[in-house]
This record gives sequence, structure tokens and C-alpha cells, in this order.
Amino acid sequence: MQNPEMVTDSPNLADPLLDLLRMLRPRVTVWGTIRGTGRWNVSFPQRDDLLFFRIDRGTCMILRAGAEPLHLASGDLVLVRTSAPFMVASDLDTAPVDSWALVAATRSREIVVGEDTGEPAIVRGGRLVLGTSSEELLLGLLPALVHVVSSDRARTLLAMNEAESLTPGRGSPYVIERLMELLLVEVLRGEALAAQPCQAGLLAGLADPITALALTAMHRDVARPWTTAGLARLCGSSRSAFSMRFTSVVGVAPMSYLQRWRIAIAKDELRRGLRSVAEIALLVGFQSGSAFSTAFTRAVGCSPSRFAQGTHR
Repeated sequence: MQNPEMVTDSPNLADPLLDLLRMLRPRVTVWGTIRGTGRWNVSFPQRDDLLFFRIDRGTCMILRAGAEPLHLASGDLVLVRTSAPFMVASDLDTAPVDSWALVAATRSREIVVGEDTGEPAIVRGGRLVLGTSSEELLLGLLPALVHVVSSDRARTLLAMNEAESLTPGRGSPYVIERLMELLLVEVLRGEALAAQPCQAGLLAGLADPITALALTAMHRDVARPWTTAGLARLCGSSRSAFSMRFTSVVGVAPMSYLQRWRIAIAKDELRRGLRSVAEIALLVGFQSGSAFSTAFTRAVGCSPSRFAQGTHR
């Protein structure tokens, strides 16, 4: 009988980053522009979603509480998880203008701020809408901010996405979704190679050789009865050292990560409506439907059946 904590070699290794992006199914719904001249400051509230900005002309800064200003130049791209308020500005001392209030007052997607003289900075951006019922859980695995310095490939993908969004044709929803997946892979895989240790999450976990091995194993066979001790042995580490390292780097304990990922898969399968609850339970590693229902209800707040009914109304 095969040991459930042994991982067999396979030419098709799991990629946790791609698993995450496939689950998120990102697309852009709103494009907008900030046109700032002289001294200006635009604030964005906490909304727990994902915004991106492309600097088309000039320079500006991203200002976040407790962090040094991030200076941006023409050609840069920034991905911001709005888990906390932040500002896009040219000047530290200028009072911010609320972005939502300004858009509501002007009914325009172009925010014009600052003074009357000088060359304007032009910042294009948008909000990524995620096609998943596990948005909050999955976004928590991404870093709070990703800065890409003058990437031609990323800019090309973003320009193609904008063109498709502004002049949609047949198949545009499919094209837009694929372009955004490609863009996020391009942005995040570069970040994964140079993840900041202070930003716990999936990318930091994939940049660490020990936690990356455990993450890949769990994603490759999510239904195996993994244990912290078994994953530690797989990684050549003691249980306590592995658990502390995984928790520090990824931000959650190994079994908590596995449980969250299983629930995310289950929610996605329930939303699709192609499998029964019993089939989904086995798919994500539960030996009985009742055990799955108990764990799902504890995590989500309702039973799998009720969750499925709510998503199909």
C-alpha cells in the first residue's frame, strides 16, 4: 500500500501559482485615468480587491501607512491589494482627494487633479474582478503590492487587454480573461523570484526552497491525507522547524493552508455545479460527506448544499 505522505515523481509537477490564478479567473471591468499636474494626491479606500496602475507619463508615488513611499516612473506597473487605504500622489504634503467621491461628482473615469501649469503625469489603471467565490481567501495569498519596473511584455499584455475592453468583439470575454491571466503570471512569477521576506504569502512560499516543496506537494495531490509531520519529512526538516518556517513564510500553518485550499476548490466546484457533494468531498480529501459538510460549514458559514443553491439562483 502506498504511503500517503510519499510523493511520486511526475513530469507534470503542480504549480501553486497557476492553480491560484486559474481559480481567481481575473478580468478587468473598469479602466480609468489619473491626470495630475504639479502637486496632487488621490486617495483610494480599503475595499479588499485588486487594483493595477500603469504609469504612461511622468512620475508619481504610492503612499501607504507604515511603508516608505514607492517612487514610480513612466513604464512602471503596480499591482495593489486594497487591504488598507493608500494614495497615488506627486507630493507628500498635499491633502488627498478621495477617488470615489471625485468620480461620483464628475461622472467621469478620468480624474483631473493638481495645478494648472506643468506637464501632467498620466496614470492608467483599473480594477480586477475575480471570478471566484473564494476571492477574499485567495487574495490573502498575494502580496500587498507588486512593483514591476518597465516590463515590455507586461505593458504589451496590458495594452492588448485595454484595446479589447474598449472595443469588444466576438469572444472578447474569453480573450480578456486569458490576457489577464497571462499578465498576472508575467507580473507575479517575476515577483516570486525576488519575493520580499517581509511579505508573507504564496509568492514568498514559492521563493523558499523548503516551503515551495511542501506547497507543490499539497497542490499536486490535494486529496492525500497530509500531515505536518509528513510534509516535514518530505522537506527534510523536523516537524517543529518546518511548521515554524512555513507559518512565518506563507503566513498560515501548513494544515491551515491545506484546509483553506481544499475549501476554495470545493466552493469553486459547487459553483460550477458539475459534481455532487459526495464527489467533491472525495476530490478534496474528505473520506465522508458528513466530515466534508462539517468542515465546509465551519469555514463558510453554511452547508455545501445551501452554498450551491445560493450560487445557482
